[in-house]
Amino acid sequence: MQKLISEFREFIRRGNVIDMAVGVIIATSFGKITTSLVNDILMPFISWLFGARDMTALNLVVRPETVDAGGNVVQAAITIGFGTFLAAILDFLLVALVVFVIVKAMNRRHKDAAPPAPPAPSEEVLLLKEIRDLLKKQ
Repeated sequence: MQKLISEFREFIRRGNVIDMAVGVIIATSFGKITTSLVNDILMPFISWLFGARDMTALNLVVRPETVDAGGNVVQAAITIGFGTFLAAILDFLLVALVVFVIVKAMNRRHKDAAPPAPPAPSEEVLLLKEIRDLLKKQ
């Protein structure tokens, strides 16, 4: 059991695990932000364009519900909730756009960075070059 605990501690102390945990936390928070942006800002505007109060109310009724004389639902309605689906698509597109911009910026940053200077040749290489040059002269 002690070995398992020590291996777990070593695993947790690695930098990439901590970086991954921070990334998951930030991604979760970012997901909440984009969901709020879609649901609270974009969807009301789209609802206004479609004339609906709420995008989740934009449904296509395939089969209406059947109610008996007593008011009990005999057969539930079948609806296609394209408003909710549209909100999920907008949420995905916003997240994908932000990830694309971040990756593009990181790639540009790596491209713009000056390449490292080549290492100086070793003494053996310099000696071999001198021998080659001497042989060419002969």
